[in-house]
Amino acid sequence: MSILECVLIGVGLSMDAAAVSATHGLTMKKFNTARCLVIALAFGLFQGLMPLIGYAAGSLISGYVQAFAGWFALVLLALVGGKMIWDGCKKEEPQAPSRRSFLPTVLLQAVATSIDALAVGLSLAAMESNIFLSAGVIALTTLCISLGSVFIGHKVGALLSDKAQIAGGIILVLIGLKIAFFG
Repeated sequence: MSILECVLIGVGLSMDAAAVSATHGLTMKKFNTARCLVIALAFGLFQGLMPLIGYAAGSLISGYVQAFAGWFALVLLALVGGKMIWDGCKKEEPQAPSRRSFLPTVLLQAVATSIDALAVGLSLAAMESNIFLSAGVIALTTLCISLGSVFIGHKVGALLSDKAQIAGGIILVLIGLKIAFFG
């Protein structure tokens, strides 16, 4: 898998984190650089760890699914992307964390928004990709996008919340189609 494909997967996976990060930015009455960094680091860290966990689990079964790796990746990415599109189409308002619950809330959100990266790790194992390069690129991409999203959320508003999730879902489905049909 090329670095460009890893970046695109990272962009697709980071859309949930971007939406949540933008929401954090929206709730900041005054921009807080420390909180911004905590948010970005948490989302980047978990988005990078989950593919490693998925890859480890997928490596145990990859011999059985190697012949179907492209289709396996398509199904997983289409399911994850489809869920992101579905969630992005919902019209629910996210709740802002209180001062006391900020860190536990951010960590919980980071884990929740990175579950889809676990499935991506499974598909990367089936394709025998370089997991450390892929996970690193996904983590760095998510960190950068989350950092920017907090800032944009603070400055612009909720314009990207649902659209970001939909775009991320579409990117994942397209990457899955590319893998299945073109390798």
